[in-house]
Amino acid sequence: MLTRFLFEKIDRAGWVFLVLLGIAAVLVPVLNLAVPPGSMFHVSNTAVGLWGKYMTYALLALAVDLVWGYCGILSLGHGAFFALGGYAMGMYLMRQIGPRGVYSHPVLPDFMVFLNWTELPVTWWGFSSFPYAMLMVALVPGLLAFVFGWFAFRSRVTGVYLSIITQALTYALMLAFFRNDMGFGGNNGLTDFKDILGFNIQSQVTRAVLFSLSVLALMTGYLVARAIVTSKAGKILIAIRDAEARTRFLGYRVENFKLFVWTVSAVMAGIAGALYVPQVGIINPSEFSPANSIETIVWVAVGGRGTLVGAALGAGLVNFAKSWFTGAFPQGWLFALGGLFIFVTLFLPKGILGTFTDWWKRRGERREPPAASPARQPAE
Repeated sequence: MLTRFLFEKIDRAGWVFLVLLGIAAVLVPVLNLAVPPGSMFHVSNTAVGLWGKYMTYALLALAVDLVWGYCGILSLGHGAFFALGGYAMGMYLMRQIGPRGVYSHPVLPDFMVFLNWTELPVTWWGFSSFPYAMLMVALVPGLLAFVFGWFAFRSRVTGVYLSIITQALTYALMLAFFRNDMGFGGNNGLTDFKDILGFNIQSQVTRAVLFSLSVLALMTGYLVARAIVTSKAGKILIAIRDAEARTRFLGYRVENFKLFVWTVSAVMAGIAGALYVPQVGIINPSEFSPANSIETIVWVAVGGRGTLVGAALGAGLVNFAKSWFTGAFPQGWLFALGGLFIFVTLFLPKGILGTFTDWWKRRGERREPPAASPARQPAE
């Protein structure tokens, strides 16, 4: 069954994508760990961490493309699911610090000691266990998405109204997490991590492993998304995107299909956030900022909406450009991002991958000779 899926459901672009990711998952850690720093083939620790962050962004873009590109749900709040997954991982990492913190408290994180807290909040219980933390990484974003989607989709909130509500959701969470009495570190967030599963989080080997795990998560996310969009349910999702009212009149429970793909997408975003935190070393309420969610939409639009591979490609390209521009032209990055989005909207409405795919198809059609019409039989 798996072999059939791999050879029938994955297109050529998907295979190229998976092969390149598989090579990167092995080659980058090898070039970082086995090749001496003086060699031209050596990959620096900084590059490993940066590329690992790009992989988590690509998984987030993949999650957004699943709901926007294939179901027509323009979410301006997926940064909330990303941040919630990151906070779940950050809480686990904070519990691993123990007495090695600034205040040497065996249980309470430093910010709680500073705020004169005397006991660990209920929301932090269980986060000393890695399996429990990983369960929360998926459960918290997934449960929030399920509850939100249950009310929104059954109320038939669509279009720009749904987009505004998702933006309001992430903004409300940002304001809540900024409060010190919420028990999540306030505006400083969670940082100063030491270990993950007993391994030094700053060590070269750990960071290389985190990169490979991020790549594997992206590959798995792509396979899951591809399995959904190529299934019968995926065809219905596309029908909902193109003609929701007609699909509903045909007898399909549109809200159930929306709720399913919305929840799966939120879980994928939460996993991306969980892999992001140990690689950047911090998580704070700014990750809930609506601007982050809007930027994710730009990634998907640039790469190609409704292509999956293009969404991941757009995340990598835009963030690579962001890293370069912020170093070369720190004051001009936002103008460059806006100009890029306007350019893509006007001249590449299907994104980079979508435009290239259309061009390739037209090129193939021009090369094919026209089919010969059957000879007309003489009348008797």
